[in-house]
Amino acid sequence: QVQLVESGGGSVQAGGSLRLSCATAGATSNSRCFGWFRQAPGKGREGVAAIYAGGSSLYYSESVKGRFTISRDKAENTVNLQMDSLKPEDTAMYYCAATEYGRGAFACGSVKTPRAADFDHWGQGTQVTVSS
Repeated sequence: QVQLVESGGGSVQAGGSLRLSCATAGATSNSRCFGWFRQAPGKGREGVAAIYAGGSSLYYSESVKGRFTISRDKAENTVNLQMDSLKPEDTAMYYCAATEYGRGAFACGSVKTPRAADFDHWGQGTQVTVSS
């Protein structure tokens, strides 16, 4: 059974950094896509980063490219999101998500914006607040 648990959110000033971690119990296969999504109040869920095939395929939205880094630690069974140079517009609830086994290639790609509807498992979310 797949269970995703996020941690590492918090409050930080603009320009600061945070590292989010997602424990991915029951989801060790390289055939899954793992993604980080965020949702600000009154807005839809936005895919900001995704990783597939052990890291050979990485995606970043234009809004975070060059500032965020997604990685997978197979030894720790986590998917991490390093967030640097944070901006007030990064304020949102951040969610970790995973596809079902074997669906990674469908949901992920270096130029494919991850869609929430393509992901099957979700964490409870962690709040990130960036003040100016």
